[in-house]
Amino acid sequence: MAWLKERGIACIAKSVLNSEELDKTVAYLVIAARNDGYAQVYAECSQYVNNALKVEWDTSKSATYGANSGAAFAASKKEFDNLQLPVMDLINFALQSEDHVAQLKEIFPDEDENLA
Repeated sequence: MAWLKERGIACIAKSVLNSEELDKTVAYLVIAARNDGYAQVYAECSQYVNNALKVEWDTSKSATYGANSGAAFAASKKEFDNLQLPVMDLINFALQSEDHVAQLKEIFPDEDENLA
């Protein structure tokens, strides 16, 4: 249990936070959120221009015209919420074992043991 306290938990956290799957999903989520924000702000600003100048601002040439950025953002959020990390499957399997520390040590061997 000392290994789990001193090394294991940090190894688990590091493997989750450094997973490629998490990196990609978060990157897509950030991009989708930014795009949706831009689209909403552009639409809101266009509405202000229309109201203030009493003109009909042509938004058809904007980069956000016709884009369903809200749906893309919602899909990215759903993907993030349902993210499955392969390392978590290994960890969950190890935690079901009677000797879960030994199982976790197999998944996350000490660097000192690898050098020997």
